[in-house]
Amino acid sequence: MAAAGAPDTVALERIVGALKMLLSPGGSGSSSLQITKHDVLLDTLKSNLSALDEKFEEDPEWKELKNLQDVIASGAEWLQNSVDVTWNFTSQLLVLLLCLKQSMVLLAANFHPPEPNPRTAEAAPVLSPDTLSISQQKTVQSALQFVVTLGICPFLLPGVGIPLRCRTEFGAVIQDIVSFSAAPSAVHRLYTSCIVLLDVAKHVSLGSLILSRHLGDIAAGLCQLGFCPMKRKDELAKPLEEGLKEEERTQARKALQSILDQVYQPLVVRELIILQGGPQQKCSDVKAMPSARTPAWLRRLCGQLLSERLMKPHGVQAVVRGILEGAGAGAAGGAGAEAVAADWRKCDMVAKILASCPQQSLSLEDYYQQICPQILDLLHIRDKLVARQFQRVATTTFLTITREHPQLAMKHLLQPVLEPVHRCSSTTELSTKQELLPGTIVVKEEELSCCLEDVFKVFVVGNEPGSALLESLCPVLGIIFSLYCFTRQNVSPLRSFCQEILLWMLEKLERKAALAALKGLAGLDKSMPSLHPLCEFRAASQGSTMVTIKETTSDEDEVLYQKVASEQGQVEFLVDLLSQRQECGLAGDFFVCCLEELTQVAVEKKVKIPPSPISHTSLLALEDQSFLIEEQENKLLLLQVVAVLCERMSETIFTSVTQVVEFVAATLKRACVSLTQEAESSVEAQTLSMSMGLVAAILGGAVQLKSNDFDVLKKLVPLLEEVSCTYPEPVIQELAADLRITICTHGAFSTDAVSAAAQVTMKKKEPGGDKMEGQLHSKSRRSSEADVVQTHSGQQPQCEKASHTESSSAAPSMPPEAQESRPRQQCLLAESTAANQSPRGATPEQFQEVLLSAYDPEIPTRAAALRTLSCWIEQRTPQALRTQEKLLKVFLENMEHEDTFVYLSAIQGVALLADVYPEEILPSLLAQYGNSTKKLPPETRMKVGEALMRIVRALGDMVSKHREPLIHSFLRGAKDPDGSHRASSLSNLGELCQRLHFLVGPVLHEVTSCLIAVAKTDPEAQVRRAAVHVVVLLLRGLSQKATEVLRDVLKDLYRLLKHVARSEPDEAARLHAQLALEELDDIMRRFLFPPQTLEKKIVVLP
Repeated sequence: MAAAGAPDTVALERIVGALKMLLSPGGSGSSSLQITKHDVLLDTLKSNLSALDEKFEEDPEWKELKNLQDVIASGAEWLQNSVDVTWNFTSQLLVLLLCLKQSMVLLAANFHPPEPNPRTAEAAPVLSPDTLSISQQKTVQSALQFVVTLGICPFLLPGVGIPLRCRTEFGAVIQDIVSFSAAPSAVHRLYTSCIVLLDVAKHVSLGSLILSRHLGDIAAGLCQLGFCPMKRKDELAKPLEEGLKEEERTQARKALQSILDQVYQPLVVRELIILQGGPQQKCSDVKAMPSARTPAWLRRLCGQLLSERLMKPHGVQAVVRGILEGAGAGAAGGAGAEAVAADWRKCDMVAKILASCPQQSLSLEDYYQQICPQILDLLHIRDKLVARQFQRVATTTFLTITREHPQLAMKHLLQPVLEPVHRCSSTTELSTKQELLPGTIVVKEEELSCCLEDVFKVFVVGNEPGSALLESLCPVLGIIFSLYCFTRQNVSPLRSFCQEILLWMLEKLERKAALAALKGLAGLDKSMPSLHPLCEFRAASQGSTMVTIKETTSDEDEVLYQKVASEQGQVEFLVDLLSQRQECGLAGDFFVCCLEELTQVAVEKKVKIPPSPISHTSLLALEDQSFLIEEQENKLLLLQVVAVLCERMSETIFTSVTQVVEFVAATLKRACVSLTQEAESSVEAQTLSMSMGLVAAILGGAVQLKSNDFDVLKKLVPLLEEVSCTYPEPVIQELAADLRITICTHGAFSTDAVSAAAQVTMKKKEPGGDKMEGQLHSKSRRSSEADVVQTHSGQQPQCEKASHTESSSAAPSMPPEAQESRPRQQCLLAESTAANQSPRGATPEQFQEVLLSAYDPEIPTRAAALRTLSCWIEQRTPQALRTQEKLLKVFLENMEHEDTFVYLSAIQGVALLADVYPEEILPSLLAQYGNSTKKLPPETRMKVGEALMRIVRALGDMVSKHREPLIHSFLRGAKDPDGSHRASSLSNLGELCQRLHFLVGPVLHEVTSCLIAVAKTDPEAQVRRAAVHVVVLLLRGLSQKATEVLRDVLKDLYRLLKHVARSEPDEAARLHAQLALEELDDIMRRFLFPPQTLEKKIVVLP
């Protein structure tokens, strides 16, 4: 408490009571309806001032406050009494705030808290007497708001700050009651209000109340006082005619700089951005004039002040926080932070601001030298609430600088990020003796982890493969791969980072550079920098990895074993890495590249150096010998790479016809080189036969070739010609010549030798080989529709030609087998049905007969033929798989048959065919299902829909790959003119969503919008019924997962169900809605009141 004899100490309650008396609402005392808001406000201010004066004069308890007020008022330099009531009111508030500040300072100075008694129980510390209660803080905040509203905002020039008219309706009233002509002048009122508020803000508690809410208005006033030009040409500057003295303007500038340096910098940045202005602001009052544009001097000043904030220590983080927190991502994070992090436009805007050099900077390099370390610090923020948005801004800024100034980015960003990895590179010299001691830490655990995380965030997550980024990462790729191999042998959090970085790099590099990088990672290219030979990776104490100096060993056998084991492990891990990106075809290209190098290794003669004693004459020979030993090691390593590729990726290594042709070309080249050097062996002969059989299989129908595939195959023509001329075996010569002719004629001419070689090759395939065959089919199967139509029109029986309208003028003549009697067809059909017992039991003759029987007018014969074709497809018969487009056309045409047995058999055949070739069959079926321009009967389109549903059930979890086209087709079907098709589409949509579970999330809003629109607006009852049934299927299929999957739309679905249950005229639809509501009620009950289970979970850490 204050001392008893202190005359200036006044109780805070008394001063706050005076403020409350001034701020209490009042009335004019008149019941006239003609009185305006302005008059009411002026009367209230006058009456409150009079009431306070009367209180000072009459009440002796207020004498101390009156004395303190007189002392402070006598020392004030501004004119207090004025004709303008608003300024008298503002002056009184300012004096009372100064009284409050002085009293709080004196109370705090005279406060001496008692010493804590250690014998008593621990208690809360005693509050300081200058602490304001919550109600007192509210009163002070109201007084501050009146001071700012009456003493600052009305005197700001147009465009400076946010106008009062655009804030509240009360602000417009304030603007009209202020008298600008009365003394003191407007500029002196503004100066007085700002300076006195800053004086009051020197107290910590009061300063937090003032600057947290009114920093923008005070900063705007100080900017106008200190930096606004004194002479203005427009009429709006008349209040400034009685200007300030130069000392006062200087004081305003210093005050502005002081508060900008002391206040929380993100708040300063946000207020300066608002003060700098942008587009014209819209007022809430329609009749009010739109706000003026920010003056040019203020825009330049705010830009300069923002640049100063940026150039300060930790300025980058302050600017980022100021912009993003102002955009909705507050310091508490939460949903606002997630929204800002997901909005790339805000991050791009911040990145452009950070990447642009301000005018205050001496040079671009000095600017980047100062902010680049701060940008890297943004990547290391651990606060989960704001880390995501800060890292996104840092990544975008990093990429922007790298794209615009690659040299400076290399110096100030890329090199600091990659420095820990470069430190342990083989190109770095470890010179000091301390570094060479075994066990010395070269790269700490935190440094290595931070380096890889930063590379992952910038390179992989940023995903902008510029030349500067790729060039900077190439020299350390070998070290990252060595670390990946180390993490594969134990548990490490860095494994996923290394794997993603390596895969991203191999994908983004050009194919030639990627192959060179693979050779370096496999050890075939020694020029790629790798881990320093004196360094090794070692597990660290925190579970990560560090780099240390390894211990030397004198055991040569142990060193050799470690080297061989390391090389073998690196090759295996590299192949495993390639197997994760099979679709890009990099593994196949690398395999062909290794085979091309193996061509020289396989036929090279062995060179032996005779042993000789070491002398001055044999030093060159010794050097040559060591070189030959190293060359032999590279050859053995190359053989090991090829062996591991064949072992682990033999079934999936080739993904296109081009890669197969390149493989065959490498094999033929090796055979030609062997013939030239007379180094023929049985292995070479078998390899040559295998490669030529592979070409024969490709030309014989294993892959349906396109025209550009023959352009690739023409690369084999010179090699085949050389083999046909030089190879000693006549069979190989003849086959090579026939293959060359078949390639040159684009398959128009093919001999029996080629067909026989193709059949032999396909029969020798292991079951695993079917996978590669299926991949080649899925990549290159594109036969023309005209060929299929031609085949059908030429092979159908005469009785079928009358029922089908296909043109047969261009069809070839019917084969003699088709002219035979129908009993023979049925007999062969029975034989082919019996042949289904063996997986490959269909001969070409049987296949053609069954295909013709699929158009037989007899329903049992036609249905049996369709069943037989379905069985052959299910058994993966090569004859059926090679003609999948022809079989699809057969099944689709039989779907139009009216007999149930026939079209159900056709539907089953389509489903089995799509199970083998979903990539080719599904688009065709979806086109048939959704295309209403061909005027297909609704029954046929619904049969196609049934086939699609069978395919969905057969695919199981793999249906997620085809989710988008299926859902979009069914959504389009929901808008079809035919009501039956709309109902069918909705039914199919419900079953599909029921099977997708969580995968329905990305299209959840589209599905929900469609269901709500159909259930409320469709004119047909069966369609509305189907829409409600989809909701039932969704809830029933998702069960407890519905609260997670349908989280965003669950309220909309509930409202839809309640609407249908109450106002739907169709009884069946109401029943479906009631069932759905019961299902939803059960789900929510289990979610809110889960069953109590007494169990104890034991987790084994990896």
